[in-house]
Amino acid sequence: MNGLFAALRFLTRIPTPTVSPDEASDLARAAPWMPVAGAIVGALVAAALVIGASIGPWIGALAGLVAWVLVTGGLHLEGLGDVADGLGAAHGNPERFVAVARDPHLGGFGAIAIGLLIAAKLVLLAALAERASIDAAVLGLMLAAAWARWSALALGRAVPPLTEGLASRLAAGIRTPVVVMEGVALAAVSLYVAPLLIAAVPLAVAFALYWRLRVGGMTGDCHGASIEVTESLLLLLLLV
Repeated sequence: MNGLFAALRFLTRIPTPTVSPDEASDLARAAPWMPVAGAIVGALVAAALVIGASIGPWIGALAGLVAWVLVTGGLHLEGLGDVADGLGAAHGNPERFVAVARDPHLGGFGAIAIGLLIAAKLVLLAALAERASIDAAVLGLMLAAAWARWSALALGRAVPPLTEGLASRLAAGIRTPVVVMEGVALAAVSLYVAPLLIAAVPLAVAFALYWRLRVGGMTGDCHGASIEVTESLLLLLLLV
């Protein structure tokens, strides 16, 4: 269970036993378990959504969104903001992109990106609470969150890291057979629950091409931004 505990500690704020003081080793060990950690995140968000929706769809959406931020600690939202600032200032220069993305201050591009993403998730969760059955909402959210973390594994395998750091440590633990097997398993479940969620695969391909062509690689912030955008797009497909 050490790999699962490492993944939960890396991706969430869920308390877990400490498995190792070596951060690099932990992150590599966590990689195969990231989709499972994503499914747990989705289940907790769905629980908050269902409870809140007993009062009204917008209350459910707000409860689900708050749970999403609390469970993840805003980790991926922070990455989205950093990436938006970096892309806005880089003008195609990878070194400039990394420098701006690492700046701890939030700029205008980052604030706009985070605000739009939060608004999108709130609206999509409200529509899901209003239109979907409880079973469909729970399973759909679990799959969307799991697919988003699976896409991080696929991207880590397909796109080289720009610098030494989180992305390079994660890439060290990613194995192609594991990515393929987990993708097949998620696709099989999605075919039964919500077939359009298989669009996570071409989305991962599109992100891989984007990061390669735009900045020539990925950082940990790029992974966070990709996860947030993928989750939102998959929520939209759930409604379709």
